[in-house]
Amino acid sequence: MRKNLSEYKKDEKVLDFFMVKSCDLRTSNKGGEYIDMVISDNSGEMAAKIWDITREETSSAKEIRGRDVVKIQGVITEWNGARQLKVLKIRKAVESDEVDVSALVKTAPYSGERLYDMVCEKGENIKDKELRLVTMTLIEDNAKKLIYYPAASKNHHAIKGGLLYHMYRMLLHAETLCDIYPMLSRDLLICGVIVHDIAKVEEIDADEFGMADSYTFEGQMLGHIIQGIKMIETMCNRFNISEEKKIMIEHMILSHHYEPEFGSPKKPMFPEAEMLHYLDIIDARIYDMENGLDGVEPGEFSEKIWSMDNRKMYKPTFGE
Repeated sequence: MRKNLSEYKKDEKVLDFFMVKSCDLRTSNKGGEYIDMVISDNSGEMAAKIWDITREETSSAKEIRGRDVVKIQGVITEWNGARQLKVLKIRKAVESDEVDVSALVKTAPYSGERLYDMVCEKGENIKDKELRLVTMTLIEDNAKKLIYYPAASKNHHAIKGGLLYHMYRMLLHAETLCDIYPMLSRDLLICGVIVHDIAKVEEIDADEFGMADSYTFEGQMLGHIIQGIKMIETMCNRFNISEEKKIMIEHMILSHHYEPEFGSPKKPMFPEAEMLHYLDIIDARIYDMENGLDGVEPGEFSEKIWSMDNRKMYKPTFGE
């Protein structure tokens, strides 16, 4: 039975197939070349290093690229509080290996098709006809990619179906908070949750496994916030949506990162936009904590989590 990456401990030996998420040739401080990789399976990902690429058995590693399936022999080491894999031997998978690629790709806990249906159900419940039209048209126009797209190339929800999973969990929060705070427009907040990151299908270059090791040209030049505003502008003009609603939806996209250094030149200027920002933050951070604690034994600490300011997370010995 296959052992997941998240289960390996320091000094354990590894011999198995993995997906390469990224692969870069680098130069060490001593001037030697090494290969810096990120590998994955359906439990998560791990940094992997090939230190001596002058050896005959590893020189072919220079031909490895992101999204390749490889067989690795190595040992788990630790650096700066995080596990990593020291690769001793590596080769690309061949057809005769009969590798189950689905075991090498981390996916959302629901299928992409089911997540799509659940998000659509929330969108179809929007009572405002114009907001519903914009929301549902954007979902339907991007359905093919949404089924498998990640929400990021790394960190939160960087998994197959991660973008829809991120939307869905935010929608569950949004509905509850609208009950707690009746002043919030449920229709506007639901619309904002669904559309705020939808342009990531144009920003990120991902394959059908939800693997993303790069960004598109437009994604690098503009980013999903500006791309999303362009999508809303086109959609609202197409259906002659009221100017007020168009600008408010665009503002929710523009401000949801909150700070200029994170891509938002404006902070939220109405309650639904403010709430959208915090829903986004909550789900992203909790996801990274969940991911970091996966495989950690009760009473132990996780490795340092980069997206959480390199904090370690503790898993208690009590509770579920």
